[in-house]
Amino acid sequence: MSFKDVFGSEPDVIASAPGRINLIGEHIDYSDGFVLPFAISNRTTVAIKKRGDTKIRLASAQRQSSIFETDIINLKPGSDGKWERYPLGVIWSLGITDGLDIFVDGKVPLGAGLSSSAALECSIAIALNHLFNLNLNEKDLARVTQKAENEFVGVPCGIMDQSISLMGKSGHALLLDCRDISTKLVPIDLASDGLELLIIDTQAHHSLVDGGYAERRAACESAASKLGKSMRDLTLDELLQSREKLSEIEFKRADHAVTEISRVLETVHALEEKNFAKVGELLNASHKSLRDDYNVSCPELDVAVDAAIASGALGARMVGGGFGGSAIALLKREDIEKTKDKINKAFALNGFKAPRFFTSLPSEGAQILN
Repeated sequence: MSFKDVFGSEPDVIASAPGRINLIGEHIDYSDGFVLPFAISNRTTVAIKKRGDTKIRLASAQRQSSIFETDIINLKPGSDGKWERYPLGVIWSLGITDGLDIFVDGKVPLGAGLSSSAALECSIAIALNHLFNLNLNEKDLARVTQKAENEFVGVPCGIMDQSISLMGKSGHALLLDCRDISTKLVPIDLASDGLELLIIDTQAHHSLVDGGYAERRAACESAASKLGKSMRDLTLDELLQSREKLSEIEFKRADHAVTEISRVLETVHALEEKNFAKVGELLNASHKSLRDDYNVSCPELDVAVDAAIASGALGARMVGGGFGGSAIALLKREDIEKTKDKINKAFALNGFKAPRFFTSLPSEGAQILN
């Protein structure tokens, strides 16, 4: 199924953007932190054509039986739609006033914590930037797509997912400073040490529009307000000394943010030194913090991580927003099948739906394809 099959003509522009894995640095992009994601090979591709009116028509290869229609003059936060709200939000955020036909083919697993939403937003954004000669750079587009998700869709996400989807480079992770959106490419050479990163989709699907994400962000912002410093500028000693100023929940959320920011910078150093044992230790510590202080893990994620470590992984942790989704495990290549088997057995023992596994090398960011 293609754009032409649905709309009867050829598109003006075709673009694609990837999902992402965040190696480390979870739930700190909205606290001015550092994060270390890389783009994965799974991508969302969009084809777009200008119309001669103000109508917007959206179709998807994954939902072949339906075409969503609206009028651009009706676009406002809270507009109707499900997945359609993400591309509509980008159109709204960019201030586009022309009607459009849009066809989407998404290959990033949904609800797996691999940022299928950012892949969709960024593929739309880079396509419209090209089609309308907007001359926006990658940082501009990251802010445009973040605004779409924050204000139009209603998910108070940070800027990490959009940034890596737009700026990813093959063979590298991207150290992203979420305060000023400055970046540094960090080579990830797992193959030379016989290592691979296994992605475990627990198939415990989550949705972040349910308030869980917002509550945690609000707790960090409240702690920062009470302490007069952002999580980025707060040391662990300062946090501990100020514990009585915070509620128990605020302290736990802040403790995760402060220590996770530190772990990101330690991971960059370990990667530069090719100290993968240290990287594994930091992944384990990140998961413990996300589980115990941020409370965003779930039984499926914990079982996946514990089984991977028991099988010999150097380290493992949940990734993404949490409440389900995926985990990653840093493994020796020869241990991949053994680890998959152990995780499968652990899931069956607990009565969980069977997980999905895949691997991905760091890949390129968003691209115009025609």
